[in-house]
Amino acid sequence: MKKNYNDLALLILRLGFGGMMLVRHGIPKLDKLSDPSGFPDPLGVGSTVSLILCLIGEFLAPVLIIVGLKTKLAAIPAAITMAVAAFIVHASDPLARKEMALLYLFAFVVIFLAGPGSFSVDGRKGR
Repeated sequence: MKKNYNDLALLILRLGFGGMMLVRHGIPKLDKLSDPSGFPDPLGVGSTVSLILCLIGEFLAPVLIIVGLKTKLAAIPAAITMAVAAFIVHASDPLARKEMALLYLFAFVVIFLAGPGSFSVDGRKGR
């Protein structure tokens, strides 16, 4: 009997990339809420708005991706945040500097396209 490991692969992808984004990037940015004035403003919308948008993409979206709730919708701001990081914030940097943002971007695009799999809140609701 051949087993299909796609749902397990999607779980590992969600937990791995969502968890790393949350712990390495999202949670540390929560400290900046007390003084967002020094936060970069790559889109020209102001430091506070940039920080809030970044927290949506790096904190809120990864939490939703990890549990698999509204996963496809949550992957959109996460991917957009990584696209901004790769193509605007690090636009003039060498590939080695923007590589991590691109890897996250590819992973969140795959999560958007493939969905959360059955090991998720979304997957349980579909049954």
